[in-house]
Amino acid sequence: MGLAPNAAAADAKSQQWYLEPMQTEQMWKVSTGEGVKVAVIDSGVNANTPSLKGQVLVDEVPKSVAYRPTADYTGHGTTMAELIAGTGAGGGIQGLAPGAKIVPYRVQLEGIEEGAEKEKTPLSWQALRAAADTDVKIISMSIGGMTSEEGKAAVKYAASKGKLLVAAVGNDGHPDAPAIYPYVIGASAVDSTGTVSEFAQKSSNGFADLSAPGEDLPGWCDATFREYCTYGGTSDATALVSASAALIWSAHPDWTVNQVTRALLDTASRSWPKDEPSKYAGYGLIRPRVVLADPNYDAGAPDVDPLAKINGGDVLAKAGAKDAQDGGGSDSAGGAEPGASASASGASQAPEKSSTGGTSAAGSSTEAADDSNTLWISLGAVAAVIVVGGAGVAVMRARRAR
Repeated sequence: MGLAPNAAAADAKSQQWYLEPMQTEQMWKVSTGEGVKVAVIDSGVNANTPSLKGQVLVDEVPKSVAYRPTADYTGHGTTMAELIAGTGAGGGIQGLAPGAKIVPYRVQLEGIEEGAEKEKTPLSWQALRAAADTDVKIISMSIGGMTSEEGKAAVKYAASKGKLLVAAVGNDGHPDAPAIYPYVIGASAVDSTGTVSEFAQKSSNGFADLSAPGEDLPGWCDATFREYCTYGGTSDATALVSASAALIWSAHPDWTVNQVTRALLDTASRSWPKDEPSKYAGYGLIRPRVVLADPNYDAGAPDVDPLAKINGGDVLAKAGAKDAQDGGGSDSAGGAEPGASASASGASQAPEKSSTGGTSAAGSSTEAADDSNTLWISLGAVAAVIVVGGAGVAVMRARRAR
Protein backbone atom coordinates (compact mmCIF):
# COMPACT_ATOMS: atom_id res chain seq x y z
CA MET A 1 0.00 0.00 0.00
CA GLY A 2 2.65 2.49 -1.02
CA LEU A 3 1.43 6.08 -0.97
CA ALA A 4 4.03 7.49 -3.33
CA PRO A 5 3.48 5.67 -6.63
CA ASN A 6 5.44 8.27 -8.58
CA ALA A 7 8.54 8.15 -6.42
CA ALA A 8 11.63 8.12 -8.60
CA ALA A 9 14.22 5.42 -8.16
CA ALA A 10 16.82 8.12 -7.64
CA ASP A 11 15.04 9.11 -4.44
CA ALA A 12 15.39 5.70 -2.77
CA LYS A 13 18.50 6.33 -0.68
CA SER A 14 17.32 9.80 0.33
CA GLN A 15 14.24 8.17 1.86
CA GLN A 16 16.33 5.86 4.04
CA TRP A 17 16.29 8.21 7.01
CA TYR A 18 18.08 5.76 9.33
CA LEU A 19 21.37 5.56 7.41
CA GLU A 20 22.90 8.70 8.87
CA PRO A 21 21.82 8.24 12.52
CA MET A 22 23.06 4.66 12.43
CA GLN A 23 26.43 6.07 11.32
CA THR A 24 26.69 3.64 8.45
CA GLU A 25 29.78 5.24 6.92
CA GLN A 26 31.66 4.68 10.17
CA MET A 27 30.40 1.10 10.46
CA TRP A 28 31.40 0.27 6.91
CA LYS A 29 35.00 1.17 7.69
CA VAL A 30 34.95 -1.85 10.01
CA SER A 31 32.46 -4.18 8.33
CA THR A 32 30.17 -4.25 5.31
CA GLY A 33 28.95 -7.79 5.88
CA GLU A 34 31.54 -9.31 3.56
CA GLY A 35 31.72 -13.09 3.72
CA VAL A 36 28.22 -13.50 5.16
CA LYS A 37 25.40 -15.10 3.19
CA VAL A 38 21.81 -14.26 4.05
CA ALA A 39 18.93 -16.45 2.91
CA VAL A 40 15.86 -14.37 2.05
CA ILE A 41 12.69 -16.48 2.20
CA ASP A 42 10.07 -14.42 0.42
CA SER A 43 8.35 -13.81 -2.92
CA GLY A 44 11.61 -14.21 -4.81
CA VAL A 45 14.48 -11.82 -5.47
CA ASN A 46 15.04 -10.03 -8.76
CA ALA A 47 18.80 -10.29 -9.20
CA ASN A 48 18.87 -7.74 -12.00
CA THR A 49 17.88 -4.54 -10.23
CA PRO A 50 20.72 -1.99 -10.27
CA SER A 51 21.17 -2.32 -6.52
CA LEU A 52 21.36 -6.12 -6.54
CA LYS A 53 23.55 -6.86 -9.55
CA GLY A 54 26.31 -9.15 -8.35
CA GLN A 55 24.72 -9.50 -4.91
CA VAL A 56 22.48 -12.54 -5.42
CA LEU A 57 23.83 -16.10 -5.36
CA VAL A 58 21.19 -17.83 -7.44
CA ASP A 59 23.25 -20.96 -8.05
CA GLU A 60 23.43 -21.65 -4.32
CA VAL A 61 19.71 -22.26 -3.92
CA PRO A 62 19.21 -26.00 -3.25
CA LYS A 63 17.72 -27.72 -6.26
CA SER A 64 14.85 -29.11 -4.20
CA VAL A 65 13.43 -25.60 -3.72
CA ALA A 66 14.94 -23.75 -6.68
CA TYR A 67 11.81 -23.07 -8.70
CA ARG A 68 12.23 -19.59 -10.27
CA PRO A 69 13.96 -17.98 -7.26
CA THR A 70 14.55 -14.70 -9.13
CA ALA A 71 10.98 -14.38 -10.45
CA ASP A 72 9.68 -12.06 -7.73
CA TYR A 73 5.91 -11.93 -8.15
CA THR A 74 5.23 -8.93 -5.86
CA GLY A 75 8.50 -6.99 -5.49
CA HIS A 76 8.52 -7.62 -1.75
CA GLY A 77 11.38 -10.10 -1.60
CA THR A 78 13.54 -7.90 -3.81
CA THR A 79 12.94 -4.93 -1.52
CA MET A 80 14.00 -6.97 1.50
CA ALA A 81 17.14 -8.16 -0.28
CA GLU A 82 18.04 -4.59 -1.21
CA LEU A 83 17.54 -3.37 2.37
CA ILE A 84 19.98 -6.05 3.48
CA ALA A 85 22.66 -6.07 0.80
CA GLY A 86 21.80 -3.56 -1.91
CA THR A 87 24.69 -1.50 -3.25
CA GLY A 88 22.57 1.58 -3.93
CA ALA A 89 23.69 1.58 -7.56
CA GLY A 90 21.46 3.35 -10.05
CA GLY A 91 19.67 5.28 -7.34
CA GLY A 92 18.43 2.08 -5.75
CA ILE A 93 18.03 1.16 -2.11
CA GLN A 94 21.25 1.21 -0.10
CA GLY A 95 21.65 -1.97 1.89
CA LEU A 96 22.81 -1.81 5.49
CA ALA A 97 25.26 -4.66 4.81
CA PRO A 98 26.32 -4.10 1.17
CA GLY A 99 29.17 -6.58 1.43
CA ALA A 100 26.85 -9.47 2.28
CA LYS A 101 25.38 -11.79 -0.34
CA ILE A 102 21.77 -12.88 -0.79
CA VAL A 103 20.58 -16.43 -1.42
CA PRO A 104 16.97 -16.15 -2.69
CA TYR A 105 14.15 -18.53 -1.78
CA ARG A 106 10.86 -18.04 -3.60
CA VAL A 107 7.91 -19.47 -1.65
CA GLN A 108 4.12 -19.47 -1.71
CA LEU A 109 2.83 -16.19 -0.31
CA GLU A 110 -0.09 -13.88 -0.94
CA GLY A 111 -0.03 -12.66 -4.52
CA ILE A 112 1.30 -15.80 -6.17
CA GLU A 113 -0.49 -16.96 -9.28
CA GLU A 114 -2.87 -19.83 -8.67
CA GLY A 115 -2.55 -23.13 -10.49
CA ALA A 116 0.64 -24.69 -11.79
CA GLU A 117 2.76 -21.72 -10.77
CA LYS A 118 1.71 -22.07 -7.16
CA GLU A 119 1.97 -25.85 -7.13
CA LYS A 120 5.59 -25.77 -8.33
CA THR A 121 6.63 -23.18 -5.77
CA PRO A 122 7.82 -24.54 -2.41
CA LEU A 123 6.19 -23.73 0.90
CA SER A 124 8.06 -21.55 3.34
CA TRP A 125 8.90 -24.37 5.74
CA GLN A 126 10.41 -26.38 2.87
CA ALA A 127 12.63 -23.45 1.93
CA LEU A 128 13.63 -22.93 5.56
CA ARG A 129 14.63 -26.55 5.99
CA ALA A 130 16.60 -26.46 2.74
CA ALA A 131 18.37 -23.25 3.71
CA ALA A 132 19.35 -24.81 7.03
CA ASP A 133 21.42 -27.38 5.17
CA THR A 134 23.51 -24.73 3.38
CA ASP A 135 26.30 -22.44 4.55
CA VAL A 136 24.13 -19.35 4.95
CA LYS A 137 24.55 -17.83 8.41
CA ILE A 138 21.34 -15.81 8.61
CA ILE A 139 17.83 -16.65 7.46
CA SER A 140 15.64 -13.58 7.03
CA MET A 141 11.88 -14.14 6.94
CA SER A 142 9.76 -11.04 6.39
CA ILE A 143 6.79 -13.36 6.14
CA GLY A 144 3.99 -14.85 8.19
CA GLY A 145 1.65 -17.80 8.09
CA MET A 146 4.15 -20.54 8.90
CA THR A 147 1.69 -22.14 11.29
CA SER A 148 1.92 -25.83 10.46
CA GLU A 149 3.72 -28.45 12.51
CA GLU A 150 6.14 -28.72 9.61
CA GLY A 151 6.90 -25.04 10.04
CA LYS A 152 7.64 -25.39 13.74
CA ALA A 153 9.85 -28.37 13.07
CA ALA A 154 11.71 -26.52 10.30
CA VAL A 155 12.46 -23.65 12.67
CA LYS A 156 13.83 -26.03 15.26
CA TYR A 157 15.89 -27.83 12.63
CA ALA A 158 17.41 -24.59 11.32
CA ALA A 159 18.23 -23.52 14.87
CA SER A 160 19.97 -26.82 15.47
CA LYS A 161 22.22 -26.00 12.50
CA GLY A 162 23.40 -22.78 14.13
CA LYS A 163 21.49 -20.40 11.87
CA LEU A 164 20.37 -17.00 13.08
CA LEU A 165 16.65 -16.75 12.33
CA VAL A 166 14.88 -13.39 12.07
CA ALA A 167 11.17 -12.91 11.33
CA ALA A 168 8.58 -10.13 11.29
CA VAL A 169 6.15 -9.94 14.22
CA GLY A 170 3.45 -8.82 11.78
CA ASN A 171 1.34 -5.76 11.00
CA ASP A 172 -2.24 -6.93 11.30
CA GLY A 173 -3.01 -6.93 15.00
CA HIS A 174 -1.79 -10.37 15.96
CA PRO A 175 1.71 -11.83 16.31
CA ASP A 176 2.74 -13.87 13.31
CA ALA A 177 4.54 -17.16 12.79
CA PRO A 178 7.44 -17.91 12.57
CA ALA A 179 8.27 -14.88 14.78
CA ILE A 180 6.31 -16.41 17.67
CA TYR A 181 8.40 -19.59 17.73
CA PRO A 182 11.39 -20.26 19.97
CA TYR A 183 14.80 -19.70 18.36
CA VAL A 184 13.45 -16.92 16.12
CA ILE A 185 14.30 -13.25 16.71
CA GLY A 186 11.03 -11.36 16.35
CA ALA A 187 11.47 -7.94 14.71
CA SER A 188 9.29 -4.95 15.57
CA ALA A 189 9.28 -1.58 13.78
CA VAL A 190 9.89 2.02 14.82
CA ASP A 191 9.57 5.36 13.05
CA SER A 192 12.15 8.10 12.70
CA THR A 193 11.47 9.38 16.24
CA GLY A 194 12.17 5.99 17.79
CA THR A 195 8.46 5.41 18.43
CA VAL A 196 7.14 1.89 18.03
CA SER A 197 4.89 1.86 14.97
CA GLU A 198 1.20 1.44 15.68
CA PHE A 199 0.95 -1.62 13.45
CA ALA A 200 3.89 -3.18 15.32
CA GLN A 201 2.35 -2.38 18.70
CA LYS A 202 -0.82 -4.19 17.71
CA SER A 203 1.05 -7.24 16.47
CA SER A 204 4.07 -7.73 18.72
CA ASN A 205 2.16 -8.65 21.89
CA GLY A 206 5.35 -9.61 23.70
CA PHE A 207 6.94 -11.53 20.85
CA ALA A 208 9.33 -8.80 19.74
CA ASP A 209 13.00 -9.35 20.54
CA LEU A 210 14.47 -6.36 18.72
CA SER A 211 13.16 -3.30 16.94
CA ALA A 212 14.46 -1.55 13.84
CA PRO A 213 13.43 1.18 11.40
CA GLY A 214 10.23 0.21 9.65
CA GLU A 215 8.26 3.29 8.58
CA ASP A 216 8.40 5.62 5.60
CA LEU A 217 10.94 3.52 3.74
CA PRO A 218 11.30 2.92 -0.01
CA GLY A 219 10.26 -0.35 -1.59
CA TRP A 220 9.41 -1.62 -5.05
CA CYS A 221 5.82 -0.74 -5.93
CA ASP A 222 5.15 -4.04 -7.69
CA ALA A 223 6.70 -6.80 -9.76
CA THR A 224 7.32 -4.53 -12.75
CA PHE A 225 10.31 -2.95 -10.92
CA ARG A 226 9.77 0.42 -12.55
CA GLU A 227 9.60 2.59 -9.44
CA TYR A 228 9.76 2.66 -5.67
CA CYS A 229 6.88 3.51 -3.37
CA THR A 230 6.92 4.49 0.30
CA TYR A 231 6.12 1.69 2.70
CA GLY A 232 6.20 0.70 6.32
CA GLY A 233 6.10 -2.65 8.05
CA THR A 234 7.84 -5.10 10.33
CA SER A 235 9.13 -6.70 7.11
CA ASP A 236 11.55 -3.82 6.68
CA ALA A 237 12.61 -4.05 10.32
CA THR A 238 13.31 -7.75 9.84
CA ALA A 239 15.61 -7.07 6.91
CA LEU A 240 17.52 -4.45 8.90
CA VAL A 241 17.94 -6.72 11.93
CA SER A 242 19.27 -9.40 9.55
CA ALA A 243 21.66 -6.89 7.98
CA SER A 244 22.87 -5.79 11.42
CA ALA A 245 23.64 -9.39 12.27
CA ALA A 246 25.57 -9.73 8.99
CA LEU A 247 27.73 -6.70 9.85
CA ILE A 248 28.59 -8.15 13.25
CA TRP A 249 29.18 -11.70 12.03
CA SER A 250 31.44 -10.47 9.24
CA ALA A 251 33.60 -8.62 11.75
CA HIS A 252 33.66 -11.67 14.03
CA PRO A 253 33.47 -14.71 11.74
CA ASP A 254 34.39 -17.13 14.52
CA TRP A 255 31.44 -16.19 16.70
CA THR A 256 28.50 -18.55 17.14
CA VAL A 257 24.85 -17.65 16.65
CA ASN A 258 24.61 -17.26 20.43
CA GLN A 259 27.32 -14.62 20.48
CA VAL A 260 25.92 -12.67 17.54
CA THR A 261 22.47 -12.74 19.13
CA ARG A 262 23.86 -11.63 22.48
CA ALA A 263 25.73 -8.76 20.85
CA LEU A 264 22.53 -7.57 19.15
CA LEU A 265 20.53 -7.74 22.36
CA ASP A 266 23.13 -6.27 24.71
CA THR A 267 23.90 -3.23 22.56
CA ALA A 268 20.31 -2.38 21.59
CA SER A 269 19.20 1.11 22.66
CA ARG A 270 16.55 1.07 25.39
CA SER A 271 15.35 2.97 28.45
CA TRP A 272 14.40 -0.09 30.50
CA PRO A 273 16.40 -2.82 32.28
CA LYS A 274 18.13 -5.23 29.94
CA ASP A 275 16.59 -8.22 31.67
CA GLU A 276 13.06 -6.84 31.31
CA PRO A 277 12.32 -6.72 27.56
CA SER A 278 9.39 -4.53 26.59
CA LYS A 279 6.19 -5.88 25.14
CA TYR A 280 6.47 -3.80 21.99
CA ALA A 281 10.18 -3.20 21.37
CA GLY A 282 11.83 -6.26 22.89
CA TYR A 283 15.39 -5.54 24.02
CA GLY A 284 15.44 -2.26 22.13
CA LEU A 285 16.54 -0.62 18.91
CA ILE A 286 19.36 -2.20 16.90
CA ARG A 287 22.80 -0.54 17.13
CA PRO A 288 25.42 -2.74 15.46
CA ARG A 289 27.82 0.23 15.49
CA VAL A 290 28.36 -0.24 19.22
CA VAL A 291 29.78 -3.72 18.62
CA LEU A 292 31.83 -2.73 15.61
CA ALA A 293 33.31 0.30 17.36
CA ASP A 294 34.76 -1.84 20.15
CA PRO A 295 37.44 -4.28 18.96
CA ASN A 296 37.50 -5.78 22.45
CA TYR A 297 33.77 -6.33 22.72
CA ASP A 298 33.02 -9.46 24.76
CA ALA A 299 30.15 -11.43 23.26
CA GLY A 300 30.09 -13.94 26.10
CA ALA A 301 29.95 -17.71 26.06
CA PRO A 302 29.68 -19.25 22.58
CA ASP A 303 27.58 -22.17 23.82
CA VAL A 304 25.03 -20.31 25.96
CA ASP A 305 21.82 -19.09 24.37
CA PRO A 306 21.04 -15.54 25.61
CA LEU A 307 17.34 -16.28 25.06
CA ALA A 308 17.39 -19.69 26.71
CA LYS A 309 14.68 -18.77 29.21
CA ILE A 310 12.32 -17.95 26.39
CA ASN A 311 13.45 -20.67 24.02
CA GLY A 312 13.28 -23.40 26.62
CA GLY A 313 16.97 -24.25 26.43
CA ASP A 314 20.13 -23.55 24.50
CA VAL A 315 19.57 -23.06 20.79
CA LEU A 316 22.33 -25.50 19.86
CA ALA A 317 22.28 -27.90 22.78
CA LYS A 318 18.56 -28.65 22.90
CA ALA A 319 17.33 -28.04 19.35
CA GLY A 320 18.86 -31.26 18.08
CA ALA A 321 18.43 -32.38 14.52
CA LYS A 322 16.81 -35.63 15.61
CA ASP A 323 14.03 -33.85 17.47
CA ALA A 324 13.62 -31.42 14.63
CA GLN A 325 12.83 -34.21 12.20
CA ASP A 326 9.48 -34.77 13.93
CA GLY A 327 6.72 -33.50 11.67
CA GLY A 328 9.07 -32.97 8.75
CA GLY A 329 6.95 -34.46 5.99
CA SER A 330 5.18 -32.69 3.17
CA ASP A 331 2.15 -30.46 3.53
CA SER A 332 -1.18 -31.98 2.68
CA ALA A 333 -4.73 -30.69 2.58
CA GLY A 334 -5.11 -31.16 6.31
CA GLY A 335 -1.70 -30.01 7.47
CA ALA A 336 -0.51 -27.37 5.05
CA GLU A 337 0.38 -23.85 5.98
CA PRO A 338 -2.62 -21.68 5.41
CA GLY A 339 -2.20 -20.35 2.19
CA ALA A 340 -0.67 -19.32 0.31
CA SER A 341 -1.96 -18.32 3.57
CA ALA A 342 1.56 -17.72 4.43
CA SER A 343 1.83 -14.00 3.90
CA ALA A 344 4.64 -11.58 3.29
CA SER A 345 4.57 -9.17 6.15
CA GLY A 346 5.12 -6.64 3.42
CA ALA A 347 2.27 -7.88 1.27
CA SER A 348 0.21 -6.65 4.20
CA GLN A 349 2.50 -3.72 4.85
CA ALA A 350 1.11 -0.89 6.90
CA PRO A 351 0.46 2.29 4.94
CA GLU A 352 2.78 5.25 5.00
CA LYS A 353 2.43 7.57 7.99
CA SER A 354 0.83 5.08 10.33
CA SER A 355 -0.28 6.89 13.45
CA THR A 356 1.73 6.23 16.58
CA GLY A 357 -1.18 7.42 18.73
CA GLY A 358 -1.21 7.87 22.46
CA THR A 359 2.44 8.64 22.99
CA SER A 360 4.00 11.40 25.02
CA ALA A 361 7.46 12.82 25.48
CA ALA A 362 7.87 11.23 28.89
CA GLY A 363 10.79 8.85 28.89
CA SER A 364 14.44 8.47 29.69
CA SER A 365 17.78 8.03 28.00
CA THR A 366 19.42 4.71 27.39
CA GLU A 367 22.70 3.53 28.82
CA ALA A 368 24.61 4.43 25.66
CA ALA A 369 25.18 8.11 26.32
CA ASP A 370 28.22 8.06 24.02
CA ASP A 371 26.02 7.88 20.94
CA SER A 372 26.16 11.20 19.12
CA ASN A 373 22.71 11.18 17.57
CA THR A 374 19.71 11.76 19.76
CA LEU A 375 17.51 9.37 17.81
CA TRP A 376 19.65 6.47 18.94
CA ILE A 377 20.17 7.76 22.48
CA SER A 378 16.64 8.49 23.57
CA LEU A 379 13.74 6.11 23.14
CA GLY A 380 11.43 8.11 25.33
CA ALA A 381 8.61 7.76 22.86
CA VAL A 382 9.05 4.01 22.82
CA ALA A 383 8.89 3.84 26.59
CA ALA A 384 5.81 6.02 26.57
CA VAL A 385 4.07 3.71 24.13
CA ILE A 386 4.75 0.80 26.43
CA VAL A 387 3.34 2.58 29.47
CA VAL A 388 0.28 3.85 27.65
CA GLY A 389 -0.28 0.35 26.32
CA GLY A 390 -0.84 -0.72 29.91
CA ALA A 391 1.40 -3.75 29.79
CA GLY A 392 4.49 -2.32 31.46
CA VAL A 393 8.01 -3.10 30.37
CA ALA A 394 8.60 -6.33 32.24
CA VAL A 395 6.68 -8.63 29.93
CA MET A 396 8.69 -11.80 29.39
CA ARG A 397 7.61 -14.05 26.57
CA ALA A 398 7.60 -17.47 28.16
CA ARG A 399 4.15 -17.92 26.65
CA ARG A 400 5.66 -18.30 23.21
CA ALA A 401 4.00 -20.97 21.13
CA ARG A 402 6.18 -24.05 20.88
